[in-house]
Amino acid sequence: MPTRTLRGPEADGIVRQESFPVLPPHVEYSPTPLGDALAPLPAELCRWAGTHLDEVRAARAGDAAR
Repeated sequence: MPTRTLRGPEADGIVRQESFPVLPPHVEYSPTPLGDALAPLPAELCRWAGTHLDEVRAARAGDAAR
């Protein structure tokens, strides 16, 4: 399943695949420099979510007074 999941990011140059000629087959994935540039984004998204948690909860509750 990881192979299917990572095909898109691999085609986009975000991850690279390295295959090893062993039995059983062994494949490793690692970020490219382009992928490394994405590393700060999850932390930033978490920070945003913490700042706006009340607004998100209100939106989920259908509160029109957001």
